[in-house]
Amino acid sequence: MNVSLTPELEKYIQNKVESGRYTTASEVVREALRLLEQKEQEREAALKEFREEIDRRLASLDRGEGIDGEKFFAELKKRTKALHKKSA
Repeated sequence: MNVSLTPELEKYIQNKVESGRYTTASEVVREALRLLEQKEQEREAALKEFREEIDRRLASLDRGEGIDGEKFFAELKKRTKALHKKSA
């Protein structure tokens, strides 16, 4: 497989090899691909967790466990005013 890289990426890879941490450009690219795969797996896991949390919260709303929006914003406004008074 041949891959075209920008001059900047070629220089980056060469610098990594010259640093002594890697012995070949292929090692640098393999490490980069492993890290990319790991990042994608972490992102997928986080997305799955987020979707599960949304499902749990929607289910609680369906059970009537939510709070009234007007009451929430009234309480939020009240707390905000109290905080501003404390800091003044």
